[in-house]
Amino acid sequence: MACINALSQDFNRIIFDPKAEEDIIYGYCDREGLTSGQFSSWFEPEYESYAVDDSTMLAINADLLLSCNIIVVLGTWCSDSQREVPRLLKILDFVQFPKENLKLICIDRSKNAEETEVSDLDIQLVPTIIFYQGDTELGRIIESPEISLESDIANILSQ
Repeated sequence: MACINALSQDFNRIIFDPKAEEDIIYGYCDREGLTSGQFSSWFEPEYESYAVDDSTMLAINADLLLSCNIIVVLGTWCSDSQREVPRLLKILDFVQFPKENLKLICIDRSKNAEETEVSDLDIQLVPTIIFYQGDTELGRIIESPEISLESDIANILSQ
């Protein structure tokens, strides 16, 4: 897995994507990028309204989850990303997931993000949420969960 440290990169860079016909975040971003400007109009309501399924969260091996690295590849132009990423961040806040173990990479409509490792991740649909233990990929949630984010995370961590 590529190193989680992206400090040498610019964060929250906004570009105009002609394919999306709108401004998007491009490359590495953090929560501040998703909660500011035009992006907060979809992030904040989804984050605030989502109720974490705490009973399913109890079934998750918390120590294993907290020791994972997670890469989320998303498109700020994508309705699935606008729904699932705020929900995921609410779940990660619920378990006090270490922010240094989370990497957010925003791509354009062509599924590119120069100066990131996106080209090595085989991204077909967004969001793609990839769970790693060390260098080993444990599993992915692609576009939308099969059952729920909480259940899918539990399934990935129990394999």
